[in-house]
Amino acid sequence: MKNICILRLSALGDCCHALSVVQILQRQFPESSLSWVISENEYQLFRDIPNVDFIIVDKKNLLKSFLHIFFDKKKKIFDVLINLHASASANFISMAIRAERKIGYDKARARDKQNWFCNEYIEAVSNQHVADAMVGFLTHLDINEDKPSWKPLRLQPEEELVKEHIFTDRKVCLISPCSSQRYGDKYNRSWPIERYIEIIRYLSESRGFQVIISGGRSSIEMRYSEQLDKAEFQNTVVNLIGKTSIREMAALVKLSDLVISPDSGPAHVSTVMGTPVIGLYAMSNPERSGPYCSINLSVNKYPETLSEYCGVSPEEVKWGQKVKSPGAMEMVEVADVCERIEQFLADKVD
Repeated sequence: MKNICILRLSALGDCCHALSVVQILQRQFPESSLSWVISENEYQLFRDIPNVDFIIVDKKNLLKSFLHIFFDKKKKIFDVLINLHASASANFISMAIRAERKIGYDKARARDKQNWFCNEYIEAVSNQHVADAMVGFLTHLDINEDKPSWKPLRLQPEEELVKEHIFTDRKVCLISPCSSQRYGDKYNRSWPIERYIEIIRYLSESRGFQVIISGGRSSIEMRYSEQLDKAEFQNTVVNLIGKTSIREMAALVKLSDLVISPDSGPAHVSTVMGTPVIGLYAMSNPERSGPYCSINLSVNKYPETLSEYCGVSPEEVKWGQKVKSPGAMEMVEVADVCERIEQFLADKVD
């Protein structure tokens, strides 16, 4: 294969999973030309990966992006298009890409009729982690890789810039408290701010950590930031919500010893950077979408919330079923997170 195209537009966490496929292909086919079709926001994090031709899509103007790709790449025929994104928008963009082989998910996982836009499909496997499912595309191509792996990103000048926030004489825990609100308030995967405040005190006052809180400028993140500013913490607590770019957030993740996050992009950035992460899961199954290398550190309340709000067990629902009840995240207790912090510290000593 001389010309390979990867299609994964978003979201940040899924692009982190896709990065494993990109890096494995680069190792296996160092002489090949590799392109990645990706959305503007996610591109900012991955833009410095060497030897990748990024084809950037504006998801707010898909038609314009479609036409740009169609005419800009009209003379290029890829040997293979690996469509890691089963969605209507990705299916539409895939029609602008000329490739001899267009590989998609098996029919059960080909959401939004992805199988209509592909001519090959990976083997159907049940109950897989999202990252393992992506490795299935490599298996389909007879590439001998049985699990995903990541090489940490190099982020300059951001890695140097964020060092001003880090105390070198303490362990550093980065907390990214919020998850995206793309499904509205009924599917709010963010843990209550009052419980984060308790954890921040525990980390900084009882366990000697410097705590850095990071986040964007969404309405919920700004509300959390205001409440954090009202709390009285030691000077080893730094609130950077709304003050960092996506690349600066990732640089902070890389330079931290531990990350605490709900089901959100920073949890998977931690996987890429090799930083242990305590994932807070109650509304989705961490066995499917949790931080790949830190499943053992995740707080998994998914079985309890399924039972409480849906009256079923994980074995009785479709793989990937979400619990869309506003109070679900409250089933993650402060004691659960403290237990995982102690587990992390014990593992460090071992």
